Amino acid sequence: MVTATSDQTLEILHLEDSLADHELVARTLRRSGLQCQLRQVDTLPEFQRLTRSESFDIILADYRLPGFTALDAWSHVAQKPQHPPFILLSGAIGEAAAVDAMRLGVADYLLKDDIQRLPHVIARALEVHEARRAREQAVAELAASQRRLAELAEHLQTSIEQERASIAREIHDDIGGALTAVRFDMAWIGRHSTDPAMQDHAASAAEMLQHAIGASQRIMMNLRPPILEQGLVAAVQWLAAGFERRTGIPTRLQSSSDTIHTPPDIQLVAYRTAQEALTNISKHAQPGKVDIELSDREGVLTLEVADNGCGIASEMLDKPKAFGLKGLQERARTVGGWLDISSRPHQGTSVILSIPLPSPSPSVQGDVP
Repeated sequence: MVTATSDQTLEILHLEDSLADHELVARTLRRSGLQCQLRQVDTLPEFQRLTRSESFDIILADYRLPGFTALDAWSHVAQKPQHPPFILLSGAIGEAAAVDAMRLGVADYLLKDDIQRLPHVIARALEVHEARRAREQAVAELAASQRRLAELAEHLQTSIEQERASIAREIHDDIGGALTAVRFDMAWIGRHSTDPAMQDHAASAAEMLQHAIGASQRIMMNLRPPILEQGLVAAVQWLAAGFERRTGIPTRLQSSSDTIHTPPDIQLVAYRTAQEALTNISKHAQPGKVDIELSDREGVLTLEVADNGCGIASEMLDKPKAFGLKGLQERARTVGGWLDISSRPHQGTSVILSIPLPSPSPSVQGDVP
């Protein structure tokens, strides 16, 4: 983009049917010292041809021309994604018409009686245009960066879930199996030993092994809970029951139906959201109760986890290192959903996950006899 202060020559297209007015514009620009190449055109077809085949740094246009107006020319230029600034330079336009033209996107207007201001108007239009172009580029780059971050977050979440599933399988197949086998051996030793001390040690070891087996099962369930195979409602109910058993906090689940059918990726996002919300409640909220609601009405899966605890201060929600909440928000985006968190000090917190559900495939109907 050439600017008014650069050493390069500005390419200017002048839409004008008066040769005298065109020469006046050329003299005015030469006197100002502006380096430019000025080309005149006076018909709409020729104007359209030139703007399609060549590039210009700025366009000057009289308002009224034989058979058309500058707005006809502008409507053609405005369709180009990177169109140059378009300035009205006319002696036959009222202020109201000029303002309306600028609302349509025209960069500026100038009366021919005030032609000496033309270099300044051109410079200002170029500066505004360059600023707008830079802002649009920055917005596009930001959007691209956010898109790449979202793709990275989705990839990381997928990798994490795959790794969790792999670790859960290893715990079940290797560690769990080995611990169970050792426990049976310790039981056998206890039964066949006649030494009371040996029997006590064997019983103690068997008890510790049973504790280790239970711990491995809990870890495996947290990594990749098989309860998900029974559906989302059953999985969240299992979470709620486990939370109430561990914390003693009354936890109620209300669902729009006993079974909510969702794709596996959406089901996993909803489950992890409920799991993380309950974990945060147990760590920070100190509530008297927890309410969980599940719904698939109107084609949207909605999960709400609400407590009546101490709440979250607004500055805590915006903390740069609030990775748990930010992780939930990014996880929701991976399936086209969103997360809302509302909280007031001493009045509790509500975490709401909303995910549009895919439309069910229409059943294939046979020919009606």
